[in-house]
Amino acid sequence: MTEQSTPAESSGPAGAPPGRSGLSPRKKQQISRIVQYVVLVAVVVFLALRIEWGQLAENFAKPEVAAETLPDLFTVALKNTIIYSVGGFFFAFLLGLVFALMRMSSVLVYRWIAILYIEVFRGLPALLIFLLILFLPLALPGFEVPGGTYGQGVLGLTIVGSAYMAETLRAGLQAVPKGQMEAARSLGMSHARAMASIVIPQAVRIVIPPTTNQFVSLLKDSSLVLFLGVSGEYVELTKFGNDMASTFANATPILVVGVTYLLVTIPLGYLASRLEKRQARGR
Repeated sequence: MTEQSTPAESSGPAGAPPGRSGLSPRKKQQISRIVQYVVLVAVVVFLALRIEWGQLAENFAKPEVAAETLPDLFTVALKNTIIYSVGGFFFAFLLGLVFALMRMSSVLVYRWIAILYIEVFRGLPALLIFLLILFLPLALPGFEVPGGTYGQGVLGLTIVGSAYMAETLRAGLQAVPKGQMEAARSLGMSHARAMASIVIPQAVRIVIPPTTNQFVSLLKDSSLVLFLGVSGEYVELTKFGNDMASTFANATPILVVGVTYLLVTIPLGYLASRLEKRQARGR
């Protein structure tokens, strides 16, 4: 007479029955994970053995080239990148707020204008917008963007960012409870004053995390300013790195520029993540 296993004995450590191979799902996961680690280590070792480390350091990490690059990188390129990014973000926020309010307006024409603007400029590549700004004087003879080169860069980033900012702010405005507006109106405030004093400040607090991410996105998009043909004192980080790489016939400036971007964007990304978690805990 053969012994029959009980259900408890036939199940694996996780309590699930074994498959045809006789291994429990948990054991299969462990084996799969080990195989993935082995393959990953094998790929890393293979690449490490294939790379010419001396040549790589000579072309991408030459200390004397980095030393000559750093002064102008901070005093010119990083400064201009911040000017383009902060200016673009400021005007994108204002323009985005206007279009968010128009998108929520009861006036149909305002809603159509806002929808058209948002859909068009969210659908166009950012590079195409900068190229359109470059050829703007041909379309509008005699017209000059205020602020010269800085104005053109800020205008491009404003258009790129405002369409996305409008939708973000609209979501924030809609997240404010309607009772806030009703309470303000019951106190005798006009609709405009209630929006400015009660609703918009609360909406801005709600959208701080996503707008922080959008600032990071605009900061990276500031590299597109190079397509405006900027030079000299107007160059931003990417254009500066490209010019310096050509001057020294070495890629070290590009690596230094990449590290500079990360020094700015990683803390901002971390800040946005912290704000999101803090906001989630407050709900």
